[in-house]
Amino acid sequence: MGSAPSVRANPCSDDIILCAGYRIGPFEVESALIKHPDVAEAAVVGKPDELRGETIKAYVALKPGGAPSEQLADELKAFVKKHLAAHQYPREVEFVDQLPKTPSSKIQRFLLRKG
Repeated sequence: MGSAPSVRANPCSDDIILCAGYRIGPFEVESALIKHPDVAEAAVVGKPDELRGETIKAYVALKPGGAPSEQLADELKAFVKKHLAAHQYPREVEFVDQLPKTPSSKIQRFLLRKG
């Protein structure tokens, strides 16, 4: 009856990574990372990049006994490349003790994007 259409914001749209013209959802990349035997949890965010618009940065919490290293970071990149398209692998991996989460255990990606 003449009411204005409602507009709804999609909270997940902030999570989409725009890399070299590709729209990349974080969940697929995170799912690939947690299939690695050393990974307990993972979160990915877009990191500003002059050439590509954004690149993928992964934050990874290892399982007990896992040791962060450049070798493991390279292994994780190759692992994702093997399971997903070449443009979906993280260009940077940062190891963390734990990921920031809400009380309901959702990952707070906005905090990772700041860091």
